[in-house]
Amino acid sequence: MKKIERIHHILSEFDKESYRKSLIHWFKKEQRVLPWRENQDPYRVWVSEIMLQQTRVDTVIPYFNDFMAKFPTPEALADADEQDVLKAWEGLGYYSRARNLQNAVREVVETYGGVVPADPEELGNLKGVGPYTKGAILSIAYDTPEPAVDGNVMRVLSRILHVEDDISKQSTRKLFEGLVSELISEEDPSSFNQGLMELGALICTPKTPSCMLCPVQNYCRAFDKGIETELPVKSSKKKQKKSPYLLLLVQKENGEVLIEQRPNKGLLASLWQYPMVPLQDVDKESVLNWFYGEYGVKIELGESVDRIKHVFSHLIWEMEVIKVKVKEGSLDHERAKFIKPDDMDDYPFPVSHQKAHPYISQ
Repeated sequence: MKKIERIHHILSEFDKESYRKSLIHWFKKEQRVLPWRENQDPYRVWVSEIMLQQTRVDTVIPYFNDFMAKFPTPEALADADEQDVLKAWEGLGYYSRARNLQNAVREVVETYGGVVPADPEELGNLKGVGPYTKGAILSIAYDTPEPAVDGNVMRVLSRILHVEDDISKQSTRKLFEGLVSELISEEDPSSFNQGLMELGALICTPKTPSCMLCPVQNYCRAFDKGIETELPVKSSKKKQKKSPYLLLLVQKENGEVLIEQRPNKGLLASLWQYPMVPLQDVDKESVLNWFYGEYGVKIELGESVDRIKHVFSHLIWEMEVIKVKVKEGSLDHERAKFIKPDDMDDYPFPVSHQKAHPYISQ
């Protein structure tokens, strides 16, 4: 069955008009007061949607407020130093979001005079603006009836419409984009899309949906069949790879601590960290020789002060934190330097390394 035929089949005998009215009425009455909802400024909507990717609303709120205070306009963000942007993002994770956002905003300033494009093609061509972000900006900021489909929306509609397709597949996302295009309100697409998102966040939650409080329960085919907790269907993730490290807190007698900047591309790009010894490549006994070869400095290992486990989407860092004294040598590493402990706040560190900050001797 072709996608368009499938969409019409799923929506047959479904009261689209009544459903969208009930959803929008509920959203306007019950929506949370959130800082990015103060107005329809497309730049604010854009920043909030990027921050909210795979991050809880309560976590995002203080970051959003701080970020907008520092970079209140596209021009301010475009002109900012990348390290300042990463520092404002510090602790929020998924740092490529911040770099892509700044690069895209620079393009908006250079090409569109600082005005976020209202044209779907122009907006979708910006760095880091995928189909969901594009739909969110267009519908929320510009009142354009464009689908904005993320995991929350697929979960809600898989239950409402009883769709058992695997939501981890790209073809399923395309199916839901088609379904939302048929369901979305032409008069108030902003409230419709935000209503779907809000319903997924507050009522139609992943494990224990509050069906008795749901404003569109009467339309929910999964609830009618008693299978709401069995949906959505999602194939299991690949097992995360574990990577063991020694995290070295290297300090001179004068208190200066060694930090290094990660490469400009890849995981946690351009952030700062303490030296990490990959134990899958280096034996613990040969750490001293490895470190001298890498940094040109001879060290003496001290006590182990902590074990830090940090989970990424695809791997797990298991780090033993060790205090280290400098014996001799001159630092020879293009991306590393010694700094005073008081200057640590000037550098953006990932959360995994922030956990080691308290063990630095002041």
